Amino acid sequence: MSGGRLRRLLGVAGAVAGTAGVGGLASQDVSSQWYADLDKPPFQPPGAAFPVAWTLLYADIVLACAHALDRLDGPEATPGSAAEATAYRRALAANLALNAGWSWVFFRSHRLGPAVGVAGLLTLSGADLVRRTHRVSPAAAVALAPYPAWCAFATVLSAAIWRRNR
Repeated sequence: MSGGRLRRLLGVAGAVAGTAGVGGLASQDVSSQWYADLDKPPFQPPGAAFPVAWTLLYADIVLACAHALDRLDGPEATPGSAAEATAYRRALAANLALNAGWSWVFFRSHRLGPAVGVAGLLTLSGADLVRRTHRVSPAAAVALAPYPAWCAFATVLSAAIWRRNR
């Protein structure tokens, strides 16, 4: 693995790990009485499913996005792709901020309605990452597609929890 490729992989991995850490700090409230008392819909997955799903999704984000950045920044880059690489990094940063932010809005602030909005924006942002990834690596985009799909499910779940607890 070249130095540039490793640097991009470690950079994306660090950003995603930071996101998981910041979101995880807020998600500690999952064992709180407030969360236990929420009326949840019947399609709510068991609590053990969430850390497994997010670990897999975070690994997926790291690999797919680092690969896309390799194509945009690495030896395979085409002339003019530097601006596209910068835009990709910004889109990824915005996505990761939304990702961590949802936990703070939902678990820490107990703001169920705004959490639905953040989840919806996260879904759109994830779909945008898939679109951007597809331009440089269709295979990586297919690998990344479960991420916005899960976020869409999370948006529906978040909306159902909000409706049931107004």
